[in-house]
Amino acid sequence: MLDVILDTLMDTLKILPFLFLAYLLMEYIEHKMTKKSHEMIQKAGKIGPLIGGLLGVIPQCGFSVAATNFYAVRIISLGTLIAVYLSTSDEMLPILLSEAVPIATIFAILGIKLGIGIVAGFGIDGIAHLLRKKEGKQEREEMHIEEMCDHDHCDCKEEGIFKSAVKHTIGILFFLFLVSLILNALIAWIGQETLAGVISNQSILGPMLACFIGLIPNCASSVVLTQLWLGDIIPLTTMIGGLLVNAGVGLLVLFRVNKGWKKNMGILVLLYFLGFVSALLLGLTPINQMLFH
Repeated sequence: MLDVILDTLMDTLKILPFLFLAYLLMEYIEHKMTKKSHEMIQKAGKIGPLIGGLLGVIPQCGFSVAATNFYAVRIISLGTLIAVYLSTSDEMLPILLSEAVPIATIFAILGIKLGIGIVAGFGIDGIAHLLRKKEGKQEREEMHIEEMCDHDHCDCKEEGIFKSAVKHTIGILFFLFLVSLILNALIAWIGQETLAGVISNQSILGPMLACFIGLIPNCASSVVLTQLWLGDIIPLTTMIGGLLVNAGVGLLVLFRVNKGWKKNMGILVLLYFLGFVSALLLGLTPINQMLFH
C-alpha cells in the first residue's frame, strides 16, 4: 500500500506544472470571454443551440450556471440549455492537457461533444416549440448571475488570473490524487485486466454507470471519468457518454432557480438519456481505435 501511495503521489506531482499552465490559460480566456459570451447567448435567438454549444466548449468558469439562469427566466430555450450542458467539459480539458494527450484527440473529443450538443439542442427546440405555444408566456424574474457564480466556487472576477489558477490547480490536484489513489489501489488489489474487463465489456452497463457518475454535480465526477479512460479502464465512448451529462453545478442551480421540480427532473432525465444513447451509438463506431490515446 505504501508503494501505491508513493507512486500515486509522484504521478500527481509530475503533472502539477502542466495542470497549472492549463488553468492559467483557461483563466485568461475566462477573463476575456465571459461578458461577451453572456451577451452572445442572450441574443442567440433561433440559433441558440449553435451559439450555446460553441460557447459551452470554451473553458469558462460557471458558464453552465449562467446558461441555467438565462433559461430560468426564458431568455434562452431548452434546446440551448441542453446544448450548453452537453458541450461543457468541466475538468476534462485541463486534465487531458496536463497528461499530454495528443491535441488532435482532444479536439476530436470536444468536437464530438459539440456536435451532439448542437444536434440535440435543435431537435429539442423543434419539439418544444409546439409545447411552448400551448403554455403561453411565463413570468420573467431578475436573476443575479454573479451570485450563482459565487455558488460555483467561481470568484474569478474578483481574483486575479494567477491567484485563481493556483486555487483551481490545488483543488483539482487533490481530487486527482484521491481518485488516482483509489484506482491504483483497486488495480493493485483486483488486477488491471480484471477491472477493465468488468467495466469495458459491459456495453450497456458501462455507459449507464458512467452517465450516473457524470450527473454528480461536482468536478470530481469529470475527474473520475477522465482518469478511468486515461488508465485504460473504460473505453473512450463510455467516457464521452459520462462527460456529455456532466454539467457541473449547473444542475444544482437548475433545481434552485427554475420553477417546477417535475420539469427539472424531466430535464435531468433527458440529459441522462442523451448521454447514454450517445455512448451506445458511438460504441458502434470504430472511434475507440481511431482516437486511442
